[in-house]
Amino acid sequence: MGTPDFAVASLDALVQAGHDIAGVITAADKPAGRGQKINESAVKKYAVEKGLKVLQPLKLKDPAFLEELAALKAEVQVVVAFRMLPEVVWNMPPKGTINLHGSLLPDYRGAAPINHAIINGETITGVTTFFLKHEIDTGDVIFSAQVPIGPDENAGELHDKLMVTGAQLLVKTIAAVEADSYKEVPQELHEDQKHAPKIFKEFCEIDWNQPIQKIHNLIRGLSPYPTAFTKLQDKTLKVFKAEMEPADHQETPGSFKTDGKTFLKFAAKDGYLNLTDIQYEGKKRMQTAEFLRGMRL
Repeated sequence: MGTPDFAVASLDALVQAGHDIAGVITAADKPAGRGQKINESAVKKYAVEKGLKVLQPLKLKDPAFLEELAALKAEVQVVVAFRMLPEVVWNMPPKGTINLHGSLLPDYRGAAPINHAIINGETITGVTTFFLKHEIDTGDVIFSAQVPIGPDENAGELHDKLMVTGAQLLVKTIAAVEADSYKEVPQELHEDQKHAPKIFKEFCEIDWNQPIQKIHNLIRGLSPYPTAFTKLQDKTLKVFKAEMEPADHQETPGSFKTDGKTFLKFAAKDGYLNLTDIQYEGKKRMQTAEFLRGMRL
């Protein structure tokens, strides 16, 4: 059960490992873009290519879907980047339902673990497999694997690393579950518990009164999507990448400096952020020098 590219890597790893995929459950097709062209999920495209049976329920409690799901007679269900499952679904297979999550649980439970790990300045994160139960991301841990985060790494780059490590961990998990040779470890919450809630637009706006390291982490953690932004001449300026310049200054936080040719930097609490990869409202994404060539500031 999965929808985006992140889930395709896991499905492919299970196929390559020789497992019998009884069925693939993914999001329903929906129209997207200007032409309202029908858009199929990444998981569906892969499954069709491999000749796997695909189910696309609109409602997971739909009796017709539940009947089809039961008819697959799956011994275990695997969930990667899908949606919340009702108990009647996750409790169906005899060996349970396994979830792959993009963090080292119990930290960063929630919808956006990759983004929040970078935003909080973590240097290590990882992936975890666990059995689903009632509360989201709370099941007993089967296995986990650590993945380092580089000082300039963004959410897209970390996503791709976790996607590969997660697929490998899932193959290891399925083998252990198949052989009944694993030990479940209950998640223990701690005082400094970190969370990964869904990200909304207001969270993405840069607060230039913050230290440059904190702003740098926000930009990395939201790049390439949903992207940190600020205002420039009353229009939205998305920031995909920036370099930190520590400095003592008397500038007003949020004010900018530019030579009109090569650099555009904004003042923050303890220095500047030199923006290098940006997208101005109504324009395409571009390097700052290219943007400045066609713009008077």
